[in-house]
Amino acid sequence: MTEKPRRLLPFVLAAGVVLLDRITKGIIKSNIGLWDRPRDVIPGFFDIVHTENPGIAFGLLADASGPWRNLLLIGFSIAVLAVIATMLLRGAHGALLRSGLALVLGGAFGNLYDRIVNRTVTDFIEVHAGQHFFPAFNVADSAISVGAGLLLLDMWLTRERKSASSSPECSRS
Repeated sequence: MTEKPRRLLPFVLAAGVVLLDRITKGIIKSNIGLWDRPRDVIPGFFDIVHTENPGIAFGLLADASGPWRNLLLIGFSIAVLAVIATMLLRGAHGALLRSGLALVLGGAFGNLYDRIVNRTVTDFIEVHAGQHFFPAFNVADSAISVGAGLLLLDMWLTRERKSASSSPECSRS
């Protein structure tokens, strides 16, 4: 594959994440009222809900008030998007690295859009075990989490390859 399409593929993946995020959030907003009773998908484990999170991941900063919270969250998101886009445009190497960055880029943009337009982020996936609930999340959050996992895996594999190539056994051949 030539260099230009290889550099564009992560942006296509990121756009797909944003599109899926917008579609799913739109479906939730038009079909489930805010704080309506959860809709069981897998009883006792997985529900569909409609919540609006004014904070960041897991509801952190949700109780903070004032214009500074939104300005800080929007500014931080834009900085993250700029750093990731720059890395991708400069040709980050490795499929895991590019895929991880693309998923984080798409997820961050999806949540940033919500924050700018609505001042909150729509969450709708709720996972729980009995009375123990994980905070509600959305497609963008899922993409960010999977992307972060791919980045960690890429770092681990890269470290393993570097240590294997610098070991004395490899240098004797």
